[in-house]
Amino acid sequence: MNKVFLLGANKEIDRAKQVVEVNQIIQMEGYSYHRYVVYDIVVNQWGITYKLINLTTKDFHTANIIRPLKEKFGIGFYYDSKNPQFMDGFEVAILLQEAEQKKKAEADEEEKERIRVEEVKTIGRKRFAEIFPEDAQAVIVARLRQNESDSPTDYFAHSPQRTVILGFSKHKRELFSEMRKHASNFEEIAYLAEYNEDYEHREKYSMGDGYYLGESKYHGWIIEKCPIYKREKTIEEFAYTAGNEDNIHLKSLNENNNPTSTETAITNENLSFEIVDYSEKAIALFGDTKAIKDLLSAMGGKFNPRLNYNNQKHAGWIFSKTKQDELNTVLNLKAE
Repeated sequence: MNKVFLLGANKEIDRAKQVVEVNQIIQMEGYSYHRYVVYDIVVNQWGITYKLINLTTKDFHTANIIRPLKEKFGIGFYYDSKNPQFMDGFEVAILLQEAEQKKKAEADEEEKERIRVEEVKTIGRKRFAEIFPEDAQAVIVARLRQNESDSPTDYFAHSPQRTVILGFSKHKRELFSEMRKHASNFEEIAYLAEYNEDYEHREKYSMGDGYYLGESKYHGWIIEKCPIYKREKTIEEFAYTAGNEDNIHLKSLNENNNPTSTETAITNENLSFEIVDYSEKAIALFGDTKAIKDLLSAMGGKFNPRLNYNNQKHAGWIFSKTKQDELNTVLNLKAE
């Protein structure tokens, strides 16, 4: 059967009937609006296949149905039946050569990338196996997400940017308290170590993201728990992540999740602050910060109204330890 019926266009198409010639120019309508040239036509038992080259990108494409422009309906390939356009055969031959060279170059780059990824995964498999406890039932990870949503079209999505291994669990229960404990292992998510009900997301439903800890499912960092069912499968799943040593942050904060006691009292005109070593890789800023909150946020600080300090809850800002000198410089602070 070589005939197909286009329901929307209310038209039957005979795929065994040739409608354009080699070297003829056609165009895509309703999507990219690019133009193509037909460089070859293949006939088989299923009908006719037109081989195309995109005149803009020099990529290869194929088409089984090409319709006359005067009967345009919806997205598809069209030809101008009234004023058909053709390219010179020599120009098409040159274009074909360029398209083949481009395809080969892309294939070479893909192969190089495949080899690179496999080399990283080889290192990662060994590294992950070494830190993988025999009694582990789940892996606790942080994931950085980039927002890919387009709200005007009601499209909501995110893409993964980075995964960091925070630790392992001896059970599969999804506990936010456990996720918060492991947040202290990685300076970029240290602010998630403190209780904040707004960060707790429970999406145990179809198309939901399960339990995760973070500001948003679409952007920024989240923490989630990945259950282990087969050890070999889990090693393979995290091989590429573990191939970069910077993606492993297993060292925990002290057991009570209280900041270490190094403090610096600082003043700036009528404002007073305290900088505290909050964890191995994070500092906390306490004090009269309301007037400079926008500046602190621009410097990468994360405000949290319930930070642990002297066994009490205090409002403050979490920064990476690498930001301490910048804080002193930008705020013109002077230690007392």
